[in-house]
Parts: sequence; C-alpha cells; structure tokens
Amino acid sequence: MGRCFNYKLLLNLCNFLFLICGLLMIVSGLYLFSDNKRILLSRLLAASSDRLSSLPQPLLFYISLGVAIAGFLAILAAVVGFWASCLHTYCFLSVYFLSVVVLLLTESVLCLAITLWPHCLGISLDENQMVRSLQSNYGVPGQEQFTNTMDLAQARFGCCGMRSSLDYDTSLWRLQSYGQRIWPVPLSCCVLANAGQSMAYLDPKPANESLCQSIERDSYKRERHTESCLPHLDNWYREQYGIFLGGSLVLALVEFSVLLAIIMSCTGLATQRARLKKPILEVRAQKVKKRQTLIENIYEPEVELRENSSHSFNGIYLGPASRHVSSEDFKELYIKPRDLYKHHHIVTGKPVPVDRPMQMRNYLV
Repeated sequence: MGRCFNYKLLLNLCNFLFLICGLLMIVSGLYLFSDNKRILLSRLLAASSDRLSSLPQPLLFYISLGVAIAGFLAILAAVVGFWASCLHTYCFLSVYFLSVVVLLLTESVLCLAITLWPHCLGISLDENQMVRSLQSNYGVPGQEQFTNTMDLAQARFGCCGMRSSLDYDTSLWRLQSYGQRIWPVPLSCCVLANAGQSMAYLDPKPANESLCQSIERDSYKRERHTESCLPHLDNWYREQYGIFLGGSLVLALVEFSVLLAIIMSCTGLATQRARLKKPILEVRAQKVKKRQTLIENIYEPEVELRENSSHSFNGIYLGPASRHVSSEDFKELYIKPRDLYKHHHIVTGKPVPVDRPMQMRNYLV
C-alpha cells in the first residue's frame, strides 16, 4: 500500500508539472499574440512562399493560437490525469496515457518538420527569392502588410534592402512610381530621429533626409543604413526557433515523465491487486480443503472405533471386537430392540428379562 501511495504521489507531481506547462503555454501564446511587431516580422519568413504569403495573417499569428490551444489541451489532459490518479483504474490511466502520447507525437512531428524540412512548411530565407519578393511587393497597393514589415525590419535592425539598397532600383516601388521618384530608398532606410519611438517605422523621420536620399555614397553613408537585412532576419528566425525548441524540449521532458509515472502507477496497481487477491485465494483454498476433508470423512468406508478386547452383554459373548467396523457392521450394531430380542432368544434360548432391554440400550449407546 505504501509503494502504491508513492506511485500515486509521483503521478500527481508529474500531473502538476504538466498542468503548469499547460498554463505557461497559454500565457506564452497570449503574449505572442499581443506582440504585434514579432508577429509582423514573421511575415518576411513566409515571403518566398506563395502559399503562406497568401494567408491573411503572418505565420506567428497562427502559431500563437496553436500554442494557446495546445496549452489548453495539456491542461485538460492534466485534469484527466488527476482524475485517473484518484480513481486509479486501468481504464482512466490508459486514456490519460494515450492523450499524452498524442500530444507528444504531434509536438515531435512539428519540431522535426521545422528543424529538418522548413521548406515543407514554406519557411525559407533564400536570398534570391527574398529579393524578388521585395521588388514585387514593397510599396505595391494591396501589399501594405509586407511594406510595413519591411519598414519595421529596416528601422529595427538598421539595414536597407534584402541584399543591399540597390534592391530598390529595380523594384515596382521605383519603376511604377508608387513612391517618391526622387527617393532612391524608403525613409525607413535612413537614420531616424524618432528611432526610440515604438511606431517609428510607420512614420519615419530621417535625421537628414537630403543626405540620406543622396546618390553619392560619401554623402549618404552616415545618414543611411547600408547593411543587408537578410542576415538580421536569419538571426532573428534562429532566435525565435531556439525559444520554440527550448520550450518544446521542456514540455517533452515533462510528458516523458508523465508517461513513466503512468507506467509505474499501473505496475503499482497490478502489485496492489495481486496482494489483495492472494489472501482471498488462500481463504478459498482453505475452504475447498476443508470441504474435501469433510467429504472424505463422510464417505470414508471404515470408521475407527476405540479398541476393546471383546464385547459381552450380561455374560453373553457377542464375538471378538475388531479394530475397524465397516459401514454394514456399524448399521448392524444399531438395530431395533425387537431384532435384538429375537437375536438373544435364538442364541440363548431364553427370553430377555424385562430390565434387560434398557441395559442393552445403555450398553450399545
């Protein structure tokens, strides 16, 4: 009972950790959902994929919802785990085990897909595709989300263009006059005077607009960002992936602990049932043994009586006493009084006295 109690305590501890992980996942999903800049930057991760770029919201928007839903499912599974721990039956433990296995497999598949085959999910930072996406989407009507994302990346990372500022020379933003014809680069590529503001990318104010928009390198190199944005985006993606992978690893360890606790709890349950069943089997065996002994005593062919040298009745010799009397002999000893009188009369030739029947009955008894 003590060992079983320890197994239940271990299972409840793992369930509590699993419950905490579910709550943290919900909090993380809601925090990620409220982080507009982080979600907006994830729009560039899917810029090279037509399937993901056609989605109405950036990639992290859906990931944040998925994390929150997964946390809610983890909490439900932990509640089922507490219920299974209280009832302590194979049925509920099996349901809890299967629930945790499904969550673990789903998480493992997603992590492997993001790690080994990110192209399958549409996540790609190919330089040529990213440059082509910038030239065809930046500043184009209907692509305001991509435009704001690119401005955010340039203002935040201090860069200009995917590969360089020359990416804008052949872009639709320049060729179709979607922007100012005299601007070789967007204002977000300039060193901003309001860089400390959180919404500076939506209303960029260059410190020196004339020098920033100059076509001479010596003039704009101090007032314009010249670094490529692609390496910064790659580092940012690795940072986000590292956070996601670390959280998934912690959750996987907790889930493995829960599975191990369930297995140990099932083992303890089997041991407990075996211990409770053993005394019952012993009692049943003893009852069966007693019943067999009783049956053997009832149907035993010979009954052992006390040992006497001979039997006599008022001087009448009734024959030598045997050590064992068969059932037929036992029946003959308890004959009726009239048969006994007849037997005495035949042997002795004399009638039985009046007081003799009582004496013979006392003798036989």
